[in-house]
Amino acid sequence: MNYKNSAVGLFTAFMCFTSVAVLAQRKSKKDKEEKTVITAPFVRPKLVVGIVVDQMRYDYLTRFYDQYGDGGFKRLMNEGFNCKNNHFNYAPTYTGPGHASVYTGTTPATHGIIGNNWYDKQIDKEVYCVSDATYSSVGTTSDAGQVSPFQNAVTTVTDELRLHTQMRGKVIGIALKDRGAVLPAGHTANAAYWFHGKDEGRWITSSFYRTDLPKWVLDFNASGKATSYKKPWNTLKSIDSYVESGTDDNAYEGKFKGEVNSSFPHDIPALWEENGQYDLIKATPYGNSLTADFAIAALDGENLGSDAITDFLTVSFSSTDYVGHMYGVNSKEVEDTYLHLDADLERLLTTLDDKVGVGAYTVFLTADHAAVDVPSYLKDQKIPAGYTDSKAVKEKFAAFLKYTYGTEDIVKNISNSQVFLDYKIVKNLDLELREVEEQIANEFMSYGIYERVFTAQQMLENNYTHGVPYIIQNGYNPQRSGDVMLVLKPNYIQYGTTGSTHGSPYKYDTHVPLLFFGQGIKKGATVAPTEIPDIAPTIAAMLGIAFPNGTTGKPISEVLK
Repeated sequence: MNYKNSAVGLFTAFMCFTSVAVLAQRKSKKDKEEKTVITAPFVRPKLVVGIVVDQMRYDYLTRFYDQYGDGGFKRLMNEGFNCKNNHFNYAPTYTGPGHASVYTGTTPATHGIIGNNWYDKQIDKEVYCVSDATYSSVGTTSDAGQVSPFQNAVTTVTDELRLHTQMRGKVIGIALKDRGAVLPAGHTANAAYWFHGKDEGRWITSSFYRTDLPKWVLDFNASGKATSYKKPWNTLKSIDSYVESGTDDNAYEGKFKGEVNSSFPHDIPALWEENGQYDLIKATPYGNSLTADFAIAALDGENLGSDAITDFLTVSFSSTDYVGHMYGVNSKEVEDTYLHLDADLERLLTTLDDKVGVGAYTVFLTADHAAVDVPSYLKDQKIPAGYTDSKAVKEKFAAFLKYTYGTEDIVKNISNSQVFLDYKIVKNLDLELREVEEQIANEFMSYGIYERVFTAQQMLENNYTHGVPYIIQNGYNPQRSGDVMLVLKPNYIQYGTTGSTHGSPYKYDTHVPLLFFGQGIKKGATVAPTEIPDIAPTIAAMLGIAFPNGTTGKPISEVLK
């Protein structure tokens, strides 16, 4: 046997094995490094754009889908992630609570914005959700800028971005409505801007944010852009193609002052003076176009998305709400408004592509509430629906109070479908608060128009997990809410007989779109349940920042890469 050759062979084999092992180890280490990069726990887009469409039902995505272009809603749906079973998990479903809940990741039970307006039982008067007389208007001599987000008791995802970046990440809020700009922008925003109409037609802010308007806003206000929308409102496409809505002139639609019917075209210049001048623009698709114009101007004016530190732009398109209230969810006006909005979204996304970069920004789109079909229309289709006779209910309830307690003063206020009691009178009459609540609840249930009536004691003592009780409890704030909560029957509303409204815990008011798109977002869809408070923690998880401090929602893991 040749031991020399055998030894050489063994040595050679050993060296080969060692080399292979070293290479494998290096490859393994490289794979781990690459894997670490790929599965990083967060991404940092240059810009996050949060879009809220006021009064948008989920089915507007599907009803009008064939009429949309490829670059707006369809782009978000087909290239992003679509949460098809997304709902508000509280009531009342109004604009103020909606915007607050989207950005705080929680419900009115925690953030405290229980309505657009509510009776404040601490100071014994009604308050507006963003009104704040301690600050002054900037950009107008009117009091339209005396607002701030102080009624919101918790932080927003925009606040958390500011805190995380040592205030270097910029946050700008934009909407026609002040509450649609202020509540999303949060407590620490660089600025929030909203449109002051009437005879001024300009974008304004509050001294809460700054003491003057920046040059880009002054230039925009001086550009005549708002005045350019003082033009007739006709359909974007042939009205014959609007087959996903009802007849053009019908009894279910409202009319502007001075109009003889509700059909197209709407002569905005002729209706100008009688309908609030620049405020009239808000009730047409042009209000959304003006909002998109201003948002695009903000990208340049504020240098948003221009560096590696993430900025946040919040945009609320409010005209859809005005149009829905006027004409109803089945109107040709609503269909046309969404086709206009689709074009404005495409314009905004294209600008983001150009200025921030394709794949360098993240967008989410949702709504602050949806809307009910016009009950008079539903009744004509033999669907159970109706209206409340507020005067008759008030008279009947007053008689009950006087007969039962000897005074009507035991009730201090009735608003937002809530009854507020006077605790001093309850005590002076030697009554138990629980008993009074239950007696009043039973009285309202006897009127035949209410599906459910809840007491504050029920809200405090129970932990509801599903259905209407769960939704009402999430809207109940012990410091601010009333003592008895009223829930009308489905499709019953306290409103006029034309146009749509909202506010209930039913699916037609809670089911809204939720689309994610761009950097850090998967392409796909889900029909798994998601809720509005899930949005803020999803964005926070993507950015790798702290959740808003009142968060009760959870990140939607299917959305994130």
